[in-house]
Amino acid sequence: MLFEYKTIEKPVENILLKEKGSKFIGFAYPVNNEEELKHALEQIKSEHPKATHHCYAFRIGLNGENYRANDDGEPSGSAGLPIYNQLLANEITNVIVIVVRYYGGTKLGVSGLVKTYKESAKLTLEESHIITKELETTLEISFNFDQQNIIFTLLSKYDAKVIDFAADEKCIVTASLKLSQKESISDKLSEMQHITFNFKN
Repeated sequence: MLFEYKTIEKPVENILLKEKGSKFIGFAYPVNNEEELKHALEQIKSEHPKATHHCYAFRIGLNGENYRANDDGEPSGSAGLPIYNQLLANEITNVIVIVVRYYGGTKLGVSGLVKTYKESAKLTLEESHIITKELETTLEISFNFDQQNIIFTLLSKYDAKVIDFAADEKCIVTASLKLSQKESISDKLSEMQHITFNFKN
């Protein structure tokens, strides 16, 4: 089971590459879902309404299982795929790379386009900071008031971050922790009396 993935830390914008009069401008954004994807694309299209093409590729999901490569009017396979291959080469996911092209009057041919879109995506990703993110899960524990110390000691041992805590006769704590710790903390909690717990995701 996978507990972590590689992505980019923050957006990279306006990485310029010129080829035979055409301008290629690269952008890379960390994205977690379809909505963030759409937002990134719409933003670039509104910033560059006169561009000839807005080609892009993205991967979303732990194994990059949700992916697409879009040529946006360029010859099939000459733009989106070379961009997508750079995502694969860097082993990153939850990322969209967009390359905006302003046509400069000289045709590059399919092989020229493949080379230039690849280079543009590569330069853009070279400017990004690739980080490893660990997957997290959310845990809710219900316990008696006098068990607080034991529970909080256990949570800190597993580097869990407390999100919410309601102290009453029955206490409920919500915390997030690394998915890789899920089994281990479950075993410990299962050994305790008077408590119930469940994982939210």
